[in-house]
Amino acid sequence: MADINHVVLVGRLTRDAELKYTAGGQAVCKFSVAINRRRKSGDQWVDEANFFDIVLWGRQGEALNQYLVKGKQVGVDGELRQDRWEQDGQNRSKVEIVANNIQLLGGGPGGSGGSNNGYGQGGGYQEHRNEGGAERPPRDGGPPAGDDGFSDDVPF
Repeated sequence: MADINHVVLVGRLTRDAELKYTAGGQAVCKFSVAINRRRKSGDQWVDEANFFDIVLWGRQGEALNQYLVKGKQVGVDGELRQDRWEQDGQNRSKVEIVANNIQLLGGGPGGSGGSNNGYGQGGGYQEHRNEGGAERPPRDGGPPAGDDGFSDDVPF
């Protein structure tokens, strides 16, 4: 059986992304994401932040670098990688998340709550309009826009 190394996170950037290039010309975009969680400590709920370093390689890093600004909410899909080195005679290591895909989400600087950014990375819905701009029902024959097809009376 093969091992599994898959990470999915949603959080906010703690600083603007940095775009650099390797000696071979490969783009490397690095940034950090804060993930907040609530846990119970005694009788009270306590907010706790965890910080993760993200590495995004190649064209996706070049294209998204300008949008990856402090406070921006992103979804990250990737895998864990451990970097090991020696410094001053001490063995050191650091775990980073190497991103396979970044999803720009709403909120924070550079974004308007849930809108699609035009680069195939947004999470917003697509409006159904005809050539004259009037709203029309979806082509699949579902309920017209604004009507989800469910009544407000939920039996449970």
